[in-house]
Formats: sequence, C-alpha cells, structure tokens
Amino acid sequence: MSGIGEGLAELGQGAMAALATERAVAADGHTHETVCLNCATPLIGTHCHACGQAAHVHRTLGAFFHDLLHGVFHFEGRVWRTLPLLAWQPGRLTREYIDGRRASYVSPIALFLFGMFLMFAVFHATGAPETADGAQVQTVGEAIARGDRRVAALEQRRRAAQGDRRALERIDERLAEERATLKLLHRLDPDAPSAAAGQGNGQDQGFSDIPTLDHAIRKFRANPDLATYKIQTYAYKYSWALIPISVPFLWLLFPFNRRFRFYDHTVFVTYSLCFMTLLAIAAMLLGAVGLGGAAGLLMLLPPWHMYRQLRGAYALGRGGALVRTALLLLFALLALGLFFVMIMAQTSL
Repeated sequence: MSGIGEGLAELGQGAMAALATERAVAADGHTHETVCLNCATPLIGTHCHACGQAAHVHRTLGAFFHDLLHGVFHFEGRVWRTLPLLAWQPGRLTREYIDGRRASYVSPIALFLFGMFLMFAVFHATGAPETADGAQVQTVGEAIARGDRRVAALEQRRRAAQGDRRALERIDERLAEERATLKLLHRLDPDAPSAAAGQGNGQDQGFSDIPTLDHAIRKFRANPDLATYKIQTYAYKYSWALIPISVPFLWLLFPFNRRFRFYDHTVFVTYSLCFMTLLAIAAMLLGAVGLGGAAGLLMLLPPWHMYRQLRGAYALGRGGALVRTALLLLFALLALGLFFVMIMAQTSL
C-alpha cells in the first residue's frame, strides 16, 4: 500500500509540475504563463523582464483588433492622454516627451504618420472639385468656362441688387475673387490665344527663373489632371521631408544654445506638424458639411498653438515667445515653399 501511495504522490507531483510548466487557457481565451513564450525566461511579473513581452497572450477576436490598433497607433490609452495635451498644452507635451516620459504618450513620429495617412484619406474623400451635375473638372478650359458662368451670374445679381448697399458689397467682393481666379486660369490654359501668340513669336513665357519649377508648371498646363494627381501622390509620399526641412529653421531661433539639441527641435517640429495635420483634417470635414466659415476660423489657431508650444517647451517668457512665434511663422512659410518646390521638381521628372 505504501508503494501505491508513493506512486500516487509522485503522479500528483508530476501533474502539478506539468501544470506549472504548461500554459492554462482560460475560458476568455487568455493564457497564463510561468515562462515567457518569446524567450523562455521565467516570469516574475506581468511582463518578461528580458524581452518585454506580456505574460498574458490573448487568443480572442477582440484581442486581434486590439493588437491591430496597438501595432498601428499604440493606443492603450496613450492617444487619449496625447491628443488633449497636443491641443491645449503642446509645450508641456513636448517637454515631458523630451525629458523621458515616453510610455505615457504616442510618439511624435507615429502620430505624424497616422495623421498624414488620415489627412490624405479625408482629402480624397471630400476634396475633389465637382461641377453642378457632379462631374469632376477635367481641364483648365472647363474650369474657365465654369468661372465665366459664375461671373455672368454674379453680374446679373449685381444689376438686380441696385440700391441694396450691403448686397452690392458682398457681390463685388465675390466678383473680384472670381475675376482674379479667372485671370490665373487663363495664364495656365495651354490653349489660350496669348500663349499661342507668345510661342509663335519665339518668346518663352516662363513662370519662374528656376528651370525645374518652370518645367513642372508647363507640364501642369499641358495635362493638369495628371499633374494634380502626381502632386498629391508626391506630397503624401514625401510628407516626412517637412521634418528635416523645418528643424534647421527652428534651430535658428536658439542658435548655439547648449540647452536645446537637435533632438528637442525634432520632437517640437513633429508634434507641431501633427497638430497642423489634425487642424487641416478638421477644416476639410467642416468644409465638406457646408461650414466653410468655421473652417476659415480654424486657420487662426496655428500662431496661438506655436506660441503655446514655444513657451512651454523652451521655458520662454511672454516677450521671447511672441518674438520667436513671429519668426517661426515666417520660417514655416519658407519651409512650405521649399517643400512645394521639391514636390514640383519631383512632378517634372
């Protein structure tokens, strides 16, 4: 009997050892491990201290989509801590991330890439110009014809509104805008008589002193649809180039300052571009639902956001932050101009 008892005891110990080494799958699809499934290191907590993998491995459909979101955007609550600070306290967000508080927030480059993807998706969904019957504009000539019709309609409304001062002011303002647009379109129209006459006289009607840029504009005149498509494609593909283009300009605000390194400026620029991207998305969505006026008001936010971010990230006083904000606005326009030239150069290839 004692031998049977010892055998049962050994069998029980073996079963316990097996339970200790083999994973047990719970009813909810989670598994509970004693060693890491990735590197086989004995676990002493909720994560492996050697490779960082979680001790619990999820095997549910919901867990699959959770992993998808985590892989794309590192959700798990980070985004809900990052976005409010990005909107209202960008300086604090930038400074805390630079100082090492990384696990609490979405990294600037992950947020930037996701924002760019979302912006171009929204742009393609809402930004295609349409005619009255819903067809997309195909040529510059069609755009000119539409502009001529709008000008004729506005002139007719102006004649009917004689005596109404406010209505006349609004109509005159729109007429000026439409005529300015038509003037630009006539310059871009490859079939315009002035362009043909210039070419017949051997005169080169250049738009720019930069040969590559001038060549790109000529290609746009010849095939505006293809050129527009290529511009959109290259702008999306090379959107990351805005970061290295902008960082040297930001460095000029703090030249030879040992407190702030290029890493600090890169984090600042990337988070700032993230906010501008989200702002552009909001403006496009408001314009798509007919709230163009509200979308225009959103464009007043960038200077305020730059001021808040500069003051918080670099611990500046009000005066220093205001001066640097004015310079940063100028530098931002220069950076956008360089980015546009780069995109146009790629388009001309």
